[in-house]
Amino acid sequence: MPSSVIPIFPLPNVVLFPNVFLPLHIFESRYRDMVGDALRGDRLIRMVLLKEGWESSYEGRPPVFPIGCSGVITHAERLDDGRYNLVLRGLEKFRILAEDAGRRYRLAEIESVAEVEAAGDRASLRAERATLETLLRRRLQAAGGQSAMSRQMPDEDFVNGLAQYLDFDPIEKQALLECRSLVARCRALNELLEMKAIADECRSNFSSRM
Repeated sequence: MPSSVIPIFPLPNVVLFPNVFLPLHIFESRYRDMVGDALRGDRLIRMVLLKEGWESSYEGRPPVFPIGCSGVITHAERLDDGRYNLVLRGLEKFRILAEDAGRRYRLAEIESVAEVEAAGDRASLRAERATLETLLRRRLQAAGGQSAMSRQMPDEDFVNGLAQYLDFDPIEKQALLECRSLVARCRALNELLEMKAIADECRSNFSSRM
């Protein structure tokens, strides 16, 4: 298999972000083969999101979004029946250029996608992160919880971790992954949280009038 053609793992509800950990349970036969090959090789799995309508052709090759994220297997447990429990750590974004049908599991030719950092982005990121921390604190307080955020957490870990773990729709998470830079992702996170806060308030006001 040429080095430029690599396995991809499509799922309908999972988006992986750089430097974030993701637990996976692998049960489908073709993807057990993929994991076995990865463990004997570079230990990399490239995650992609399935597009809407995948149910009708899942056993084949339903369409996927072209931007995904590579992950390295940091923990692997093979169960007696051949299934796997894995933990991935996100590495870098990639773009699918073409697919190859040479294996049971899906293969694609990819290229790396670097996140850009323009002059002034660090200052903008500090301001966007401060806004994000405030919005998150308000959301947690409204839900009756308390914030355990660490201001020592690096910006990339903080922003990407929230993008992956907050309760957003998969399509919203895909849009966050496709942001060109970390500051753009942080800004988009703020917009999503602000919209959800407005929607929650509208629902609360409507319910109180019923």
